[in-house]
Amino acid sequence: MPAALAHPPGPKPRPLLGLFREFRRQPADFLERAAREYGDLVFIPLGPQNIYLASHPDFIQEILVTRQSQFKKSRMLERARTLLGEGLLTSEGETHLRQRRLIQPAFHRDRLASYASAMVERADCCREEGGTRWNSGPFDLSAEMSRLTLAIVARTLFSANVDSEADDVGAALNEVFKMFELVLLPYSDWIEKLPLPSVRRFHRARALLDSIIYRLIADRRAEGNPDQGDLLSMLLAAQDEDGGVMTDRQIRDEALTLFVAGHETTAVATTWAWYLLSQNPEAEASLHAELDQVLAGRLPTFDDLPRLRYTAAVFAETLRLYPPAWGVGRRSLSEVELGGFTIPAGSILAMSPWVTHRDARWFPEPLKFSPERWLADDPARPKFAYFPFGGGARVCIGERFALAEGALLLATLGQRWRFRLQPGHNVETRPLITLRARYGMKMTAETRATQPSASSRYQS
Repeated sequence: MPAALAHPPGPKPRPLLGLFREFRRQPADFLERAAREYGDLVFIPLGPQNIYLASHPDFIQEILVTRQSQFKKSRMLERARTLLGEGLLTSEGETHLRQRRLIQPAFHRDRLASYASAMVERADCCREEGGTRWNSGPFDLSAEMSRLTLAIVARTLFSANVDSEADDVGAALNEVFKMFELVLLPYSDWIEKLPLPSVRRFHRARALLDSIIYRLIADRRAEGNPDQGDLLSMLLAAQDEDGGVMTDRQIRDEALTLFVAGHETTAVATTWAWYLLSQNPEAEASLHAELDQVLAGRLPTFDDLPRLRYTAAVFAETLRLYPPAWGVGRRSLSEVELGGFTIPAGSILAMSPWVTHRDARWFPEPLKFSPERWLADDPARPKFAYFPFGGGARVCIGERFALAEGALLLATLGQRWRFRLQPGHNVETRPLITLRARYGMKMTAETRATQPSASSRYQS
């Protein structure tokens, strides 16, 4: 058997920071170009930290599933502890397994069915209240989706109403995500300790988010009967095998992780979905035809989801073209052989749904928005050709929550509205932690003729 080679092919390194400047300018596009030019495993020198880009589904499956014990989370998630503490997203080993076991029941099917009612109720309020704003001219649809999904995650997972704080929370999250740009910089551990304006804004933003989460915890404890069937109830009631309960800090870490991740990713995905529908009138017409046929003027329910197949396909295709979690990273715990190459211990292995999802080997006409891809299984497509929620032991715990929410929001808003991109608006991605639209998403709204009647609004 031939010996493993030292390095996969890749772009030529440059002095000092290597290719870091090019990478930071537009990281998703940079990785896509590297994969197309150099192949399924690419060595990319980025100054003090080199990365190995693995874009073949077989490599991704090896890293995330088959040999997952040989890897731990990447640098970005390690540094995310600055905000999230030891939550589910950042913890490792036994701590991660324990927390996942405690939280998993919050996402079981019976819970999702109850969450669905809140999702649709909030979306219905959004389309009613938003009508005044939307009819008055162009608006930023990404901000509207962020406000809506924030209200949904607060209601479903914490039985709370944060509508009055939505704008402040949105501003705080913007500062948090900007701060994470520093995480990608060399020597960011030191930069974070400097009294820079951006660092001070981050600390203020974190304090605001902390104040909201700790208030939710205190209010629930003060009620005396904390079990309201939501995630927060489970965290408060959780006990270790020795009978110990979670501290407020531990509850804060888990609650904030899901509070942030649970609304940001769906807000980003639905924003891109409305954009893609606005650019593809045939797909939009098919979506509206399904909504009119299946729902017949009433609001959707959880039980409608199996029949809203095209609606679900629109969301799945959006996740293919614009995956909110556009990059996944792992650090090798020991020397690893992958694809005939030797990967040193401590190396970062990067996997990008943005790259793999746009590979013509797995998706013919990969840049075409075609929800029809998802109306039938493709047995020839490798499993990890599509991985918007990651995979393995660290697969996104809220995957089913997100898929249900995405379809229900498209159905509820799509019954009443068509969204149109404002002429001249520049649409460009901004890959931070999630794949946001760099300049927001300026849209106008048009009212559809088919709308739910008042008497059927909350039929189940």
